[in-house]
Amino acid sequence: MRISISEINQLISQEMAGDGSLIAVLEEIQQRYRYLPREALILASERLDVPLSQAYAVATFYNAFSLKPKGKHCLQVCMGTACHVRGSPQVLNRIETTLGIAAGETTPDMLFTLETVNCLGACALGPIVVTDSEYSGQMTVQKSDMLLKRIMRAEEAKKDG
Repeated sequence: MRISISEINQLISQEMAGDGSLIAVLEEIQQRYRYLPREALILASERLDVPLSQAYAVATFYNAFSLKPKGKHCLQVCMGTACHVRGSPQVLNRIETTLGIAAGETTPDMLFTLETVNCLGACALGPIVVTDSEYSGQMTVQKSDMLLKRIMRAEEAKKDG
């Protein structure tokens, strides 16, 4: 995805018309680019008149922000105790093998980012995989295969249609 300085300026201007907070600006940029490009942090810092170190401090403090590009689809596998004992390590291993990436990485085609989280707070449904904010509970290796196939089919349909 190509970074557009004019688009970043427009996003910043829109947020400055509202409450103009650094977090709100970074959220808009993150939503558009799926990460915070260095150029965007510098521009936000300058336009909002906050030190660049403060912009980086905010960007690295909150888990919602990423300094690395993320894939179109973000898969989060819960590794909390309840999910772990119910099989999340096997689910994670299967997803890593299927996508050819390790947790914390993004596929070369920028379609998937795979992450682990310590707890999603839905222990009764464990193991859980969250895909683009959609919770899939009682996940198994077979269900993870079906989940990935469903996403890939939807992506292919978008290309064809």
